Amino acid sequence: MGAMAIVQLLTACSGEPAADNSAAPTAEVRNAAAPMADGKLVLAFGDSLYAGYGVAQNESFPFRLEQALKAKGLAVQVRNAGVSGETSLGGMQRLAFTLDGLPRKPDLLLLDLGGNDMLRGLPPEDSEKNLRAILDQLRQRQIPVLLTGMMAAPNMGKDYGAKFDAIYPRLAKDYDLPLYPFFLDGVIGNPRLMQADSIHPNPAGVNIIVSKIAPVVTGLLKKS
Repeated sequence: MGAMAIVQLLTACSGEPAADNSAAPTAEVRNAAAPMADGKLVLAFGDSLYAGYGVAQNESFPFRLEQALKAKGLAVQVRNAGVSGETSLGGMQRLAFTLDGLPRKPDLLLLDLGGNDMLRGLPPEDSEKNLRAILDQLRQRQIPVLLTGMMAAPNMGKDYGAKFDAIYPRLAKDYDLPLYPFFLDGVIGNPRLMQADSIHPNPAGVNIIVSKIAPVVTGLLKKS
């Protein structure tokens, strides 16, 4: 990803509505039809990139991912548990409530948090601490995880960027998790694939992301 694209990411995301992490946690999960008894259940747990900020529900990443997986012959439901503006702290606070509201344990959880921490300039060590708390909960519940990473904007400085960018590979190594290094890979900086804010993918961009991640998810589900 080019430096200018990440600068645009930082500038544009500052206008995204922030999640109210002081409110009571919510277990609202979209795509909420009961999964097939013999099918797979995937939970997309993260921020606006999962929530589908600026696109219709049927154009969101979880919805399109479910379509792609079904096209590969998988009996699967992908539930959307994304919250726009969510920080790692907010995700940590609502994780248990969200999981307890599901009909059963997910076969796979996709985790995308930390980008809003970076955009607010929160200490990377705090973000990592929160993400570790989330992963500890998921490990205790024996829920498989695919970690999807984010990159720091150059505006944050080299020291901050080095600390932030190291979070996701380190977590993947420490928890022995599969890592998709950068969720927006292949779309950031391309105006044909991004919304006017230059950070959230448009429907065409979502399709590109899904085409890259779907094979990874397919492989993980076949192992579960």
